[in-house]
Amino acid sequence: KVTVVGGAGNVGATVARSIANRELADVVIIDIADSKAQGIALDILQACPVEGSDTRLVGGSDYALSAGSDVVVITSGVPRKPGMSRDDLLAVNYKIMQDVTANVMKYSPDAIIIVVANPLDAMAQAVHKLSGLPRERVIGMAGVLDSARMRAFIATELNVSVENVHAFVLGGHGDTMVPLPRYSTVAGIPITELLPAERIAAICERTANGGAEITKLVGTSAWYAPGQSSARMVEAILKDKKLIEPCSVYLQGEYGVSGQFLGVPVKLGARGVEQVIEITLTPDEKAALDKSAAAVKELTTVIGV
Repeated sequence: KVTVVGGAGNVGATVARSIANRELADVVIIDIADSKAQGIALDILQACPVEGSDTRLVGGSDYALSAGSDVVVITSGVPRKPGMSRDDLLAVNYKIMQDVTANVMKYSPDAIIIVVANPLDAMAQAVHKLSGLPRERVIGMAGVLDSARMRAFIATELNVSVENVHAFVLGGHGDTMVPLPRYSTVAGIPITELLPAERIAAICERTANGGAEITKLVGTSAWYAPGQSSARMVEAILKDKKLIEPCSVYLQGEYGVSGQFLGVPVKLGARGVEQVIEITLTPDEKAALDKSAAAVKELTTVIGV
């Protein structure tokens, strides 16, 4: 059973639909927009016969519907508007996390929580502190999305299948994220062997600004790629896939960072974060990661988490 909080929004509805299409679990859509949550659940339910999926869906504003969830995906929050940074969302979305976390813990104390609300790393840290859960069970969805964006740009640049492309993006989910070209490959070949430095730099810059680019074009935050990325994490947990993906997790000394969330490669399985994987960074890469960690620290300090 998977609950999507904020499921009447674009990101949440995409998560719910993807889970239903893959028949991963029964889905509960929770949203303060009660009738809209009911309607979206009903719409996706009626799409399930077309997909051949027996997923059951319900929606509403009552968290009692979510009781006993295995995974809870929190997509609640005010979306980013043109000209608004993720940091501008901090205070208002922190208040939302306080309410959501209290209800999630009341009805699903054994759940693994995936946080999608922005600013991502700070909101994940807030949920971790508010819930009192071990770090394995509170995970921020960031690197999966950022790496997917980078993969799309690499595949387009080289005119190759995205299935051949792997990309690693570490650090905070924002302008200070750290794309790692040395660890980004096409059929096992590092992109540093396939592209000139200036094209790699352009791809890294576009990746870091990926969310802002879409916000400028559409007028609100992206939803298809974030929703699909969240569903991929849900699938890895429910199927115990031991999938290695970059996610925002609470670090306890790894990469020289302690006491805060930051995007690093982890192994996702039935217990949530089953391993934090440390990779060797060059001095420049480490400096960029430290800068990203400091940017996240500024936000968490403001809200006292």
